[in-house]
Amino acid sequence: MVTVYFKDGMRVEHDLTPERLAKLTLTELLWIDMTAPSSEEKNVIEHQLETKLLTRQQAEEIETTSKYSENINEIIVNTNYYLDKGKTYETEPVSFIITKPGLLVTYHQTRLSALDDVGRRMNLRPEENKTGYGVFLTIFEALIDYDADMEELLTREITRLSKVITSSSNIDKAILHRINELQEKSTALREDVYDLERVLNSVNRSHRFPDISEGRILLMIKDAESLINHGDISFARLDYLQDTTMGLINIEQNEIVKILSVAAVIFMPPTLIASIYGMNFKVMPELDWVWTMENGWVVPAGYIFAIFLMVLVTFLTYWFFRYKKWL
Repeated sequence: MVTVYFKDGMRVEHDLTPERLAKLTLTELLWIDMTAPSSEEKNVIEHQLETKLLTRQQAEEIETTSKYSENINEIIVNTNYYLDKGKTYETEPVSFIITKPGLLVTYHQTRLSALDDVGRRMNLRPEENKTGYGVFLTIFEALIDYDADMEELLTREITRLSKVITSSSNIDKAILHRINELQEKSTALREDVYDLERVLNSVNRSHRFPDISEGRILLMIKDAESLINHGDISFARLDYLQDTTMGLINIEQNEIVKILSVAAVIFMPPTLIASIYGMNFKVMPELDWVWTMENGWVVPAGYIFAIFLMVLVTFLTYWFFRYKKWL
C-alpha cells in the first residue's frame, strides 16, 4: 500500500496505482509512505526519485553509517520499530529517504500504528510540516511517544507481576518465564530508543535541517534519554523480581527438604528397633515374654513391648525437634 501526502491542503490518497504515481511531480509531493509495496510500486518510486530503496537486510544493519547517511541529493535513515505482540514482540526496520527538494519517503513491510497519528499531527502544526524535513521530525515525535506508551505498558505489567509474586503462596516456573519475557521486551524497547537517539544525534549535527528545528530535535533527544533511564529502572526491577522469585523458590524447596529430613530422622529410631527385633537370632529374651490372662488368653508381651518402644522413641524424637523449634 502506498499513501501519499500532498503539499496542497495536506490531501491524502490511499492505494495509489503505479500509473497515478508516475504522473505526480516531486513538487506536488510531501510524504510517500510505503507499506509492503509491490515490486511494480517500488520500481515506480525508485524511477521517479532516481534512487534505490534499501533491502530489509540493509535496513537492519547496526553500523552508524547504515543508520544515518547523507549525500548531496538525499538523506537516508534506518531505524527499528518496536511491535508489542502480547507476550512476545517484533522489531520492524523502517527506512527514511529525504530528497533534496524536501520530499520524504518511508518504507516498511508492516503497518505501523504510530504513523497513523502523523497526519493529525501535521494538520495541527502545518507550519512545522511544510517540507519532508518537518514531517520526518513529526514522525520521530510520534515514534518517541509510541515508545513512551510501550514503556508505560511494560511498567504496568511489571507492577502487576510484582503484586502476583508478593501475594502468591505458590511460585512456579510460569512466573520465571514471564519475568524472562518482560526482560526480553524491556531490552528490545531500550534498543529501539537507543536507535532513535543515535539517529536524532546525527540529525542534530546535520546542516540540512532548518535551524528552526533545532529545538524540536534537542527536546526529542532529552525525551529519548529519559525513556532510556526509565527503561534501566524497569530492567533493574525485573532483575530484583527474578532474584526475589528465585529466593522464594529456594525457601519452598528448603522447607520441603527440611520436612523430608525431619521425617527421616523421626522414623530412624523405630526403624532401628524394628531392625533389631527382626534379627533371626536363636536367643532373644523378648520372644519368650508372654502374659497369661485369667481367661487363659496368652498375650505376646515382647511384641507389645517392641511396638510401645517404637512409639515412645518416635514421640520423644518429635518432641525434641519441636523443643528445638526445627518444626
